[in-house]
Amino acid sequence: MKAMPKAMVIVIVLLSLLSLIPPKAYGEAKADRITIQVWEMKWESDASHYSPETVLEEDGWLPIQADDPVTVKPDEATGAWIKIDLPEIADRSGIYIKKMFGQNVQVYLDSKLIYDNKRSYRYDDYRLLLPLSAEDTRRSLLIHTETTMKSLGISEEVVIGDYQQLTSRFFKVDILDVVLGSSFLFVSIVMLTCSFFLSRQLLPAWYSLSTVIISIGLFIIIYSPFMYTYYGTYGTAYIFLFDVAMIIFMPALTYYFECMFGSGPYGIIRKFRSAQVVYSLVSLFSIALYDLYPNVFYPFYHIFTGTLLGISLIIQFILIVGMTIVYVVKGNKDAIIISTGFSLFAALAVSDLIFYYTRDSQYTLYLWKWGVVAFIFSLIVLLGKRFTQNHEQIVRYSKELEMYNYQLQRSEKMEVISQLAASVAHEVRNPLQVTRGFLQLLSSSNQNEKERSYLKLAIEELDRAATIITNYLTFAKPQLEQIKVLNLAEELSHVEGILVPLANLQGGKIEINVPANLYVCGNSSKLKQAVINLIKNSIESLRGNGRIHLWAYEKKGEIIIHIRDNGEGMEENMLKRLGEPYFSNKSKGTGLGLMVTFRIIELMEGKLEFKSEKGVGTEAIIRFPAASEKMESAMS
Repeated sequence: MKAMPKAMVIVIVLLSLLSLIPPKAYGEAKADRITIQVWEMKWESDASHYSPETVLEEDGWLPIQADDPVTVKPDEATGAWIKIDLPEIADRSGIYIKKMFGQNVQVYLDSKLIYDNKRSYRYDDYRLLLPLSAEDTRRSLLIHTETTMKSLGISEEVVIGDYQQLTSRFFKVDILDVVLGSSFLFVSIVMLTCSFFLSRQLLPAWYSLSTVIISIGLFIIIYSPFMYTYYGTYGTAYIFLFDVAMIIFMPALTYYFECMFGSGPYGIIRKFRSAQVVYSLVSLFSIALYDLYPNVFYPFYHIFTGTLLGISLIIQFILIVGMTIVYVVKGNKDAIIISTGFSLFAALAVSDLIFYYTRDSQYTLYLWKWGVVAFIFSLIVLLGKRFTQNHEQIVRYSKELEMYNYQLQRSEKMEVISQLAASVAHEVRNPLQVTRGFLQLLSSSNQNEKERSYLKLAIEELDRAATIITNYLTFAKPQLEQIKVLNLAEELSHVEGILVPLANLQGGKIEINVPANLYVCGNSSKLKQAVINLIKNSIESLRGNGRIHLWAYEKKGEIIIHIRDNGEGMEENMLKRLGEPYFSNKSKGTGLGLMVTFRIIELMEGKLEFKSEKGVGTEAIIRFPAASEKMESAMS
């Protein structure tokens, strides 16, 4: 799943790069182009209706400059006539009007109708390309437009040139918007398909992000004039989809933010999302009424899909930005990601608006598309990061579960050994002691050296059996007797006196460095037994002139003891099994000594772990809760 968000980001970025290039970059060579900079315009009201024949004979035409177009309709006007005097043109030419406002448009050459399009829906953005021939030289091109909206007229320059080249330009201007919007829709479909493979915990954020991407894809496609130019018959459906996408986009974005960062202080994000859901339902109802009775319910529809929609968006963006800033101040890295994407979107959108208003509305908005890509990029990266965190969390939980399972199995084995020790140890120990006594008597009275060696071997094996029985009894009596505060330096100095001679016999050396102010709670004899067992294992692993180093210190409320040797060491598979019943890497070992050590340290609320490398050596690390001298007087 980690690769999936990256793939989505790459698809969106690659498909959107072309849309960032201004449309002028796709224009044809200017050699055979004629730019018309001046045309004439005449307003039309309900009281004045003109035919193409009569309007040409009328006076009152207003000259319009291309660099200062008139597109704001007077209050009394319902339509307008636009007259363009054609220059000398060649065959296979065309006239290209990049942007013109109006709902109903008819185009005449003198009085001959050559284009007619009427829209029953409220969308007034036109892009026209009409064929011309040499016979049309010096004729008048009349454009009649009508609208119920505020804008009317031509807003950009008129170009006459080769019809084939203009067709290429006409098509490329808007097709890239459709490609970009379609890429968003494709990504959302892929995400919804992949949702069948996700865990239930991740579905809310996944579905909400898919909804946001679907809505944005619809915005980009429907905002472009391409669909209305080529498939204008379905314009009503486009407007409906745009409204639905907008009212779904808002609660989906808020819900995604809630999934990522929680419901916020006092549940403000959750409450705002609930209010948005109610608003969206009412808006859907207003859209349905408007579609059924457009003349009656248009004011109601306009309030919910226009005025209130803008207010809701402003509140939503302020809320998201405000909460994001709060989380960024708190050091939330996820908030930094989403705030970066949203800031890029806001900066580019504001730049678009600045260019639009500084050029007197003679500017086509296109920077906002890159802002949308940046914003979606941040949302996908944020969700991908959350997937990665969930994956790491699952791996960590799996490791912890494996460790708990191991501890459970180990506890069960310990319990079995304890039960065996309680029922067998005492019964076996007494016969062994009696047998050992008689063997000693026989050994002292026997003069045969060979028989005496046999008796000595039998006694040694009985002693080893007695040691095993004693270890079993440790599990049968897990309670520590005479618990008190122990000075670690004093206890380990006794251990050093016991084991130094044994280490010297093996050719090894023991070095102990323990400060005098380290204290732990426990039983003195049991602590010594545990440390002796560990050091004896180190002595037995030495190869010739080996070295055993024991040191201790206090850190974060813990007393930490290290016992390191440079002996044979162990492989990782053996290291994991240390402390298991009956596991030992010695030829005559039972593994019970190390089990006793684990049990004693656990009873003293400590922990024991090992580090080892084959051929390098082994290190045992013991951790005990730190105690103090004051605790000794309190315990006594």
